[in-house]
Amino acid sequence: MSPLRLTIDGRTFRDSNNRQVTLRGINVAGDAKFPARPDLPSHIPDKFYDGDNVSFVGRPFTLEEADIHLARLRHWGFNTIRYIFTWEAIESAGPGKYDEEWIKFTISVLQLAKEYGFYIFMDPHQDVWSRFSGGSGAPMWTLYACGLNLEAFCATEAALVHNTYPDPEKFPKMVWSTNYYRLACQVIFTLFFAGKDFAPKAVIDGKNIQDYLQEHFIAACQHLAKRVHEAGDLADEVVIGWENMNEPNRGLVGIQDITVVPSEQKLQLGTSPTAWQAMLLGSGRACDVDTWAFGGMGPYKSGTALVDPEGVIAWLPTDYDDTRYGWKRDPGWKLGECLWAQHGVWDPSTDMLLKKDYFGAVPSTGKKLDYGVFVNTYFMDHYRAYSSAIREVHPEAIMFCQPPVLEIPPVLKGTADDDKRMVYAPHFYDGLTLMTKKWNRIWNVDVLGILRGRYLSPTFAIKLGETAIRNCLRDQISAIRQEGIDNMGEHPCMLTEFGIPYDMDDKYAYKTGDYSSQLSAMDANHFAVEGSGIDGFTLWVYMSQNNHRWGDLWNGEDLSIFSLDDRPLPNYFNLDNKSTTSLSNSPDTPPLNPRSFNPSPPSYSQRQSTELSSISRSNLKATLSNASISAAPPSDTPAHLATPGFRAAEAFVRPSPIETAGTIIKHGFDLRNCIFTLSLTAPTPTQEATPTEIFLPDFHFPRGETAVDVSGGKWTISSGDVGGGVDMQKLRWWHGEGEQDIKITGVKRRAAMAVGGEEDGYLDQCQQSTCALM
Repeated sequence: MSPLRLTIDGRTFRDSNNRQVTLRGINVAGDAKFPARPDLPSHIPDKFYDGDNVSFVGRPFTLEEADIHLARLRHWGFNTIRYIFTWEAIESAGPGKYDEEWIKFTISVLQLAKEYGFYIFMDPHQDVWSRFSGGSGAPMWTLYACGLNLEAFCATEAALVHNTYPDPEKFPKMVWSTNYYRLACQVIFTLFFAGKDFAPKAVIDGKNIQDYLQEHFIAACQHLAKRVHEAGDLADEVVIGWENMNEPNRGLVGIQDITVVPSEQKLQLGTSPTAWQAMLLGSGRACDVDTWAFGGMGPYKSGTALVDPEGVIAWLPTDYDDTRYGWKRDPGWKLGECLWAQHGVWDPSTDMLLKKDYFGAVPSTGKKLDYGVFVNTYFMDHYRAYSSAIREVHPEAIMFCQPPVLEIPPVLKGTADDDKRMVYAPHFYDGLTLMTKKWNRIWNVDVLGILRGRYLSPTFAIKLGETAIRNCLRDQISAIRQEGIDNMGEHPCMLTEFGIPYDMDDKYAYKTGDYSSQLSAMDANHFAVEGSGIDGFTLWVYMSQNNHRWGDLWNGEDLSIFSLDDRPLPNYFNLDNKSTTSLSNSPDTPPLNPRSFNPSPPSYSQRQSTELSSISRSNLKATLSNASISAAPPSDTPAHLATPGFRAAEAFVRPSPIETAGTIIKHGFDLRNCIFTLSLTAPTPTQEATPTEIFLPDFHFPRGETAVDVSGGKWTISSGDVGGGVDMQKLRWWHGEGEQDIKITGVKRRAAMAVGGEEDGYLDQCQQSTCALM
């Protein structure tokens, strides 16, 4: 049996030569959240409720387009993909009806990705459960199985759904995330994780709804894993592992009083009903509900609003045809009536609340519940079942364990769950920037510190100045990583989501081409990730169809690093030129002084005004050498929106260690001065065939204008094929044992300028300008 391509040694990933591997990745792709046939981004109402007849073949992109997307990402230095798929894509037609056409298509995309040398782990993605409750993930039939009436969600505010919003362009920004605290998600997540305890009457096909939903979800993912494994050339070679359900939520489990908003519910936006009000609204009762807005200091109460469903209820009517999907609902589960009323939480004849603390303890035992109990019991019970099912067909799979967002991970250290091929996979976003869609250079807030009770007052959590803000983001990610070590044990920590909104400041960048705010925010986030000591990341998100009008085509979000209306960074040397700049001809030759070495400057590729009409392996390199390989703005784009920019690519196309002969102590990229530094410790001198390798983007480090200082050894800079016909510029470094340091200095440039002049007008060859990052 051949050695695994990627292994885990304590907190680090290792290749077959025992070099530390840095997983520098991207989520691919946001397009996978909604069907391809019919094409249903979240602002399209047509055929929305025809959820049994959809196909995700063509997501995240078509096979014809796959080469250009994969090549682009590989050339930008990404070596890892968090592959987004949804439960709906596998099982949309009904329980147990798998879409084998989509599975076959997915395997074909994975096989293409293998040719580019990617590491891939599979992400069964969900946001607020499903497209039909305002997010993505589960198939439509799961909501019917829970007894919910999708078409009543709008009137009852059981969920705010972009597809059914009266004016899609005015859908409030980020309001979709409040769906976790509305009726639909509170019901479904409670049933998914704890239905046997809180809804024993919810029985379908002889099983409690908890088992029914979990078994179908796990079986669908296992079926896909089986097909991937049966392909013979994917498991362990390109598909290194599987993540559990994205951003799981506890629903109502552990809520001590449903008449008040729990103190831990920090996100409130728009109408913000208590769980009790959500139940009343779902049963057609009118309620005066608090409204909230998001300001500079976070959410604040802005008033109240009357929400009146006018008798419409969010539960399936009594005459619903329950034979539609072939299941049999237990007679004890009544349609047309609130499920929680059926379990004695309230009396619909008098609208009297009977058990406000119903979800605060296990009804059968009285055991008090809180988040800690939830994550260590209900969550872990599901995670174990999911992990076992995946490992049954993919024995060496690395399992990426993701608990609820920004919560303390489960206590696994030293237990049977302390799996040596497990990765802690948290998420982190700069909430202030994400919610306000502005980059505030003056102040920010230590949100994690507030959540963990580290401040007597939130006022003390304010960080002033951009340096303090950047350090605050870094320290929060460091703390998240440390919580993983303290609670889960010695495992790599992989940040599987972080990112920034691109439509900041009312889309100012789209009108001017000035991406300075996005550049600063993206650089600050990468500074935080690099400085935190995290073991890998997958940036959110790549979206092949992003455009300036609709963003990521999902709930008004606009976080994609690529847009059809923007330009990727130009390349500054010809990728067909495979010459090597070598400062030492053999391991026995002392290294030359890098600053005295002055090879002839390379010839830069010039911007071309036209694009190749199609992409193939034969013309891929020529295409990548163009400054822009994206579509030009549509001909009907208004002039003030037709100025393309680089979409802050200067900040995410950045140098990074790839394989390190030893263990990384620290590394980082100073974008202001275009300086990359790496410190490592090596147990033995570097072998000739396995040096330390560093990705050097040619934009920042053009050949002939890059200086290198090392503590010892020799190095070379060269470009070479990393797979799929894609050339990448790397620095290879042969060094001794012990602590070693390298400093690589590239070309400072005027940042985030509008594109419109000559290429060399953008360059600052003399390095005299100041990079406008801070």
